[in-house]
Amino acid sequence: MSATTAARTPAAARTLSTPGALAGTRTLVRFNLRRDRVRLPVWGLALFLSTLATADKFTTLYAAPEDRASLLATMDSPAGLAMTGPRHYLDDYTFGSMLGHQMLGFLAVLVGLMSVLIVTRHTRDEEETNRAELVRSTVVGRHAHLAAALWVAVIADLSLAVLLAAGLGAMDLGPDGAAGALVYGLAHAAVGLVFAGVAAITTQITAHTRGASGMALAVIGLAYVLRAAGDAGGDDALSLLSPIGWIQRTYPYVDNRWWPLLLCAALAVLCAGTGFVLSTRRDVGAGLRAGRPGSPTASRALLGPLGFALRLHRSVLAGFVAGLFVMGAMYGSILGEVEDMLGSIDQIQEALRRIGGATMAESFASMIMVILAVVASVYVVMASLRPLAEEHAGRAEPLLATGLSRARWAGSHLAVALAGGTALLLAGGLGIGVLGAASTDDPGLVLSLTGAALAYAPALWVTAGVASVLFGWLPRAARAAWTVPVYAFVTGYLGQLLRFPDWTNDLSPFGHVPKLPAAPMEWTPLAVLTVIAAALVLFGLEGFRRRDLQTT
Repeated sequence: MSATTAARTPAAARTLSTPGALAGTRTLVRFNLRRDRVRLPVWGLALFLSTLATADKFTTLYAAPEDRASLLATMDSPAGLAMTGPRHYLDDYTFGSMLGHQMLGFLAVLVGLMSVLIVTRHTRDEEETNRAELVRSTVVGRHAHLAAALWVAVIADLSLAVLLAAGLGAMDLGPDGAAGALVYGLAHAAVGLVFAGVAAITTQITAHTRGASGMALAVIGLAYVLRAAGDAGGDDALSLLSPIGWIQRTYPYVDNRWWPLLLCAALAVLCAGTGFVLSTRRDVGAGLRAGRPGSPTASRALLGPLGFALRLHRSVLAGFVAGLFVMGAMYGSILGEVEDMLGSIDQIQEALRRIGGATMAESFASMIMVILAVVASVYVVMASLRPLAEEHAGRAEPLLATGLSRARWAGSHLAVALAGGTALLLAGGLGIGVLGAASTDDPGLVLSLTGAALAYAPALWVTAGVASVLFGWLPRAARAAWTVPVYAFVTGYLGQLLRFPDWTNDLSPFGHVPKLPAAPMEWTPLAVLTVIAAALVLFGLEGFRRRDLQTT
């Protein structure tokens, strides 16, 4: 063998043994789909069935042309357009255009959330728990994790599009129903892929899963705000800065435009490509944004478990506080127009009459309080399950190896969840109260609506207690705590509109809260809920004290 050949052989061997950048992607896609074999069907079926139920209700509630004309008149206002979509839908307000106008922008947020969580779960979360480094030590390319996560998002979004197109295509929602259903379904897939691409970028910026998800969700929120502001003011240029504004301008069942879908596809490819490029400029487990150097000495608050837990939760809590205040303000801004907007809709009038109240505005505010409380409960579940994430990541074990007891460590996170959930109710109540007082010229609504929101605090504490019990005794089933806010929304809000039996609402802790300000205040159920919450929290902490730590 010549010297030249001998010199080249090691390099050739190294080249052959080095996997390509996308090596192992197909295997990771199958593995990720297996891991999400429950999550993805639940997401898809929830979005699909809620859409079909809404479309069916539209055909029932607005069967008569005069009913649709009355609804059109109430929607043709800045507040109505901000909460729904562009005014062009109102030019031909069939059942299909009604669905696209009122549901497309709302579901776009949920589809975006699903896509973001898919990408961050299978990329940044894998790196944060050190599983990615272990997998990449085998024959797996450097881009395989991100590519596999994006492919799973593509499969989830396109599957949802097929379900929506098939389900809505079988319904008579207007002319060109098949084409409208196809455009409606593909619009959801398109916006989901855009936000999956956004998540591909945010996962490169920060070294933490929560930070990557938070930045991507902030982009979704900004997109929704730009769309709402543009549609309310009739400024198409502002709405077109948002991908949610793009898909709403597909105008399913009205014009069935295809070019916004192409814009979304191009933006999704651009964002995904940017994510791949950025991933080559950082190490595994690290982020492009370097961590800020901390103070050489810890503050007195950080020396205790409660202060440290609050530090871990503060960014997510701050985002939820701002979001709940804005959400409450949006509903408060239309409180003065509720009589005109909903006065002709028999189904909603019946639901509001069941709630009670001296005025329709009071009844409507009582119904909205359930939505604010459910959103606050989402944070409560997240915060209550944070100890489980810390445990799985191996960060709890070093702390508990010191003199810190398990009860103090887990209890500090639960304390932040309980206090943080109450703060969210306060923010949402102030939002709807301040804007509601301005829209109705009734300053007394500030205190009454804030108090109405705070009345749901004991129900939130019970939610935290359920999460505590699952974390302490059944950690593998801890994510079942999410059924509490989901069930509360289905029975507490949709159940009022769809006339569910009263006993279904009684199974939720939120169903025992007085429907303020429409109903009179009752302290007994709130006291009982508080006692139940305390018992659940203590029981959960006892379970955690007895079991072994789990790491993944």
